Amino acid sequence: MSTSRMTFEEFLQLPEEPGKHYELSQGELVMEPSPTFRHNIIRKRIAKLLDEFVTTHQLGAVTVENDFRLAPDVVRNPDVAFVGKGQLKSFDVDRSPFEGTPTLAVEVISPSNSAEDMLLKVHQYLNAGCKAVWVAYPVLRSLVVHDSGGMREFTDSLEETRLFGGLKFVLPLDYVFDPDITK
Repeated sequence: MSTSRMTFEEFLQLPEEPGKHYELSQGELVMEPSPTFRHNIIRKRIAKLLDEFVTTHQLGAVTVENDFRLAPDVVRNPDVAFVGKGQLKSFDVDRSPFEGTPTLAVEVISPSNSAEDMLLKVHQYLNAGCKAVWVAYPVLRSLVVHDSGGMREFTDSLEETRLFGGLKFVLPLDYVFDPDITK
């Protein structure tokens, strides 16, 4: 991961290049390496189950790999994001980055992620108004929820009601982290 200083306006001028993804963290340009195949499978599984739930209950929208401008000099790109229906009304869905924060940000840990950067991301999401951040740890087969209640770790299945108006969303972690990538 390489970094250099840059303004938000300079960030917007970066050319899109295949295989290159950038985030802006407190004015530091961060180049994220391409995710592994397993990382993408885990992200896809989380997004699929979350999207099915959100769509069924008409709660908003789920997206993958969209930029969110969390602060004047912070642009983050969660692996998966949920934006609640009410909050979605304030976004210009034809613009990137979104000006604002997702209701939920999900990050899948890759070997190249540092603990410091991931904790900084969690704080940036929460400080910007994100209701929760889920961090998936494939090697540990666990998922940690960060929200106003603190941190909670799940190793079997995640059961979440706070984000969804009392409706219970269940994320089976055996499926999410299943080493059989054909499932």
